[in-house]
Amino acid sequence: MTKPESSSGTPRSASPRFDTAFAPEYGVAESVATDVMRVVCNNPSPFTFRGTGTFIVKDGAGKREAVVVDPGPQDEAHLSALLGALDDCTLTHIVITHTHRDHSPLAGALKQATGAKIVGCAPWAQRESAGGTVQKGLDASNDTDYAPDEVMRDGETLRVGGHVLTAVATPGHTANHLSFSLDDEILFCGDHVMGWSTTVIAPPDGHMRSYMDSLEKIGAREESLYLPSHGGAVKQPHRFVRGLITHRKQRETQILKRLKAGDSRIAEMVPRLYPELDERLHFAAALSVRAHIDDLIERGIATATDDGDSFRLS
Repeated sequence: MTKPESSSGTPRSASPRFDTAFAPEYGVAESVATDVMRVVCNNPSPFTFRGTGTFIVKDGAGKREAVVVDPGPQDEAHLSALLGALDDCTLTHIVITHTHRDHSPLAGALKQATGAKIVGCAPWAQRESAGGTVQKGLDASNDTDYAPDEVMRDGETLRVGGHVLTAVATPGHTANHLSFSLDDEILFCGDHVMGWSTTVIAPPDGHMRSYMDSLEKIGAREESLYLPSHGGAVKQPHRFVRGLITHRKQRETQILKRLKAGDSRIAEMVPRLYPELDERLHFAAALSVRAHIDDLIERGIATATDDGDSFRLS
């Protein structure tokens, strides 16, 4: 899940260039790279943009095998579209990046229809925020029914005919988030990197320092094309990732200025940090601000009051 974020207050030259022109045809399998197709589910929202993109990787070796990355939400039309796109292929594995409800719930029905194994991230687990009391964040959006046949760890691989899919641990958006590298050329990055928006980091499952470390990690890898689960491809990923890192650092600087000015509660900060943001998204923005503040607390730069709902510089 992601949120659109205003770049107001952040110099445009330092921000990544977001692309909001993505306009998919729902239910249609579109080729996005050699042996890779994308089918977009008709579940658009302020968090999912135009909908969840499910990727189908075919073997490329004439064996007629395939894997699916992020089957999406419970949606009969999307399930039918995926089965149609698989045509005469044998689906061997259903690969999950993380357990938000717009990514993993359809795995069960797809497994039942095809016999494929569910592999990928670990099940969701409740966590606590470093800063004490915290809103429940996006806990309600977690797929608590997710039950993988096999959990993949960082560096573990899955062969798809002539292709190799490698798990890349990218915690931050969620604690269990994995990206998947196809032949070290393409990165299925789930919600870790979005071409249309910044990513929500919602404590306690989301963790800002982990997210930043994961950005640095993928920025040092070789992949030249990112395929996020929402929106279009990121075709200059290393430059884009550098822009995301800069953007987050600038957001931290802005939060430090608000704390220095005497703003102690996140509700006071959000309208000043995001003056052009739709008020319906203030809750999501508040979660990302909280993630930044938790990071400041972990580094000893800020502290929380006894009630855990207001903050000050150390």
